[in-house]
Amino acid sequence: MFSRRTSEAQAVDSGAAPARPAAARTASQAVEPQRSNLEHAKALLQPIIAARVDASTANRVPRRDIAAEIKGIIVDVQQRGRLSLNVLEVRDLVTIFVNEQLGPLDGPTTDSGSDADDGPAAQASGPAQLAETGTAEYAVPSLSNAASIDDAKAVVQPILLERIDVSAANDLPRAELARQIGEIVAEIRDEQKLRLNLAEQRDLVTTLINDMLGLGPLEPLLADESITDIMVNGPKQIYVERKGKLELTNVQFRDNSHVMNIASRIVNGIGRRVDESSPLVDARLADGSRVNIIIPPLAIDGPTISIRKFAKRGITLDLMAKQGNISEAMATVLKVGARSRLNILISGGTGSGKTTLLNGMSQLIDNGERIVTIEDAAELQLQQPHVVRLETRPANLEGLGEVTMRDLVKNALRMRPDRIIIGEVRGSEAVDMLQAMNTGHEGSMSTIHANRPREALTRLENMIGLAGINLPSKAVRTQIAAALDLIVQISRMRDGIRRITSITEVVGMEDDVITTQELFQFQFEGEDSSGRLLGRFHSAGLRPHFAPKAEYFGLERMLLEAI
Repeated sequence: MFSRRTSEAQAVDSGAAPARPAAARTASQAVEPQRSNLEHAKALLQPIIAARVDASTANRVPRRDIAAEIKGIIVDVQQRGRLSLNVLEVRDLVTIFVNEQLGPLDGPTTDSGSDADDGPAAQASGPAQLAETGTAEYAVPSLSNAASIDDAKAVVQPILLERIDVSAANDLPRAELARQIGEIVAEIRDEQKLRLNLAEQRDLVTTLINDMLGLGPLEPLLADESITDIMVNGPKQIYVERKGKLELTNVQFRDNSHVMNIASRIVNGIGRRVDESSPLVDARLADGSRVNIIIPPLAIDGPTISIRKFAKRGITLDLMAKQGNISEAMATVLKVGARSRLNILISGGTGSGKTTLLNGMSQLIDNGERIVTIEDAAELQLQQPHVVRLETRPANLEGLGEVTMRDLVKNALRMRPDRIIIGEVRGSEAVDMLQAMNTGHEGSMSTIHANRPREALTRLENMIGLAGINLPSKAVRTQIAAALDLIVQISRMRDGIRRITSITEVVGMEDDVITTQELFQFQFEGEDSSGRLLGRFHSAGLRPHFAPKAEYFGLERMLLEAI
C-alpha cells in the first residue's frame, strides 16, 4: 500500500552513510557490521514494538499476523529514515521480536518473517505518526484491542454503506456477504491508510456484518453458550448471567439510537413494533430466545433489552438429575406424572428455570398426541411431530386487532388438542385453562410466578377473579382442586444453581380449603468452601394420590419404587 524507500535513500535522509548491498560485501566484511546494525536496530525498535504489540493478546493471534504487525512497524521506522536495513536484516529482526513475544518454534523460526513478506497484513501497515515530542513512541494507538477496531469501524462504515446496496446484501448468504465486504474493506483500508493486520481486518468485517444483519455488539454474547441472560441497560451498560451470577461486560453500543436500531430489528422480524406509542414489547429471536424491550419515556436511562437465551443443548430430566438440580427419584416421579397425563403446574420466580423444566417434561409426551402451545412470545421447543404453536398479538396503531392469551385458549379448545401447554398463566386466561383441564384435556401443563406451591394456588384463585366471573371462593377452589394434579416448585438459589425445591400433589378439598401433600422437598444443610449450597432431596414416603392413574398407564411399580 505504501511505497517502500531504499535503505540508501533512508540513510541519506537520516544523515547516515548509505548501506551497501549485502551481495557486494564479502563474508568477512559483512558479519560484524551486520551484527552491529542489528543490535542498533533492535535497541531502537524494542520500546516501540513493546508499546505497539499487546503481549497479553499475542498468544491468541496467529503467529504470522504478529510477524506482519512487527514487520510493518520496522518498515515504518525505515521509511522515516531512522534505520538502514536490508531484506535479510528485516527478516532477522522480525524473527527476534516474534520469538520474544511468542517464544521460538521447535524448528527454524525465520519463516516468521518470510510469511509476512509482502502479504496483505504487511501491506496494511501504514506509516504511524511519531509523537510531537520527537520520541520513538507512536501516537497512533494499537489496533489489537476492541476500542481501536471501533475507531477503524467509525471510518470504514460510512464509506462502506455508500458502496453497497444494503437491501441486496440482506439477501446474500452470510459467507458470500463476508467475502464481498472483505474486499471492499480492504480497498477502504488502503485508501484511508488504516493500520489493520489480517486478524483485525477479519474482526472488523465480522463487526460490520453483525451490525448489518445481526444484533451488533450482542452477537458475541449470543454465541457464548455459558451465558444464559443478556441485559442491556442503555447503550453503555450490558450485564450477562453466567452460572446464575450477574457480570458486567465491556460490550457497549455507540449511543441510544444504536440500541434502538437493534431493538427494531428484533421486533420487526416477528411483525411487531417498538416506538413511543408501543414502548414495551415481548419478542423472540430466531433461535427461540425470549426478548423483552422497553424504551423511553418508560425506560429513563435509555432503551432496555432483556434476552433470555434459549439453551442450544436440550435439557432433560435425566440431565437435571446428573447436574444436581433434582434427585433421580424426583425425576422418576415427574416422568411418571407426564406419561400418566397429569395436569402439572410449574411454579417459580423470575429466572428460576420454569420454561426450561417445562421443555424437559414435554419431551415425555407421546409422539402420537396433538399438542397446542400458547405463549405471549413463542419460546417452547417441543420435539413431537404434531405441535401447533400459537402466539398472542398486540393491538395495532389504532388500538385494534389485539389477540389475547384468553382468546387463544378458547380457540385451542376447538382445535381437538390432546394436550394444551400454556407458556405462562398470568391473568384471566386461568379460567379457560382450568376449564380445559376439567373437560377432558388431561396432561396439560403451564407455568406460574409464585414462591411456594400454596402461593401458586392463591394466585390462580386471584386470576380467576380478574376475569370478572362472580363465583363463590369455594366454587373457584373446587375447580382448581379438580383441575390440578401436581405443583412443581423450582427456585434459583443464592449459589446460582436452580433446584426443584418441592413436588406437591393436589389431593382435593376439605371444607373450603384445597388440601395438598408434599411428596419431595429440598432440605438445606449448609454450604461448602466454594459457596455451593449443600442439601438433600427428601422424600416424604407418602403414597401418591395419583397412583391409580399411574397404574392405569402401567407405571405404578415404577412410581412406588421411586417414592
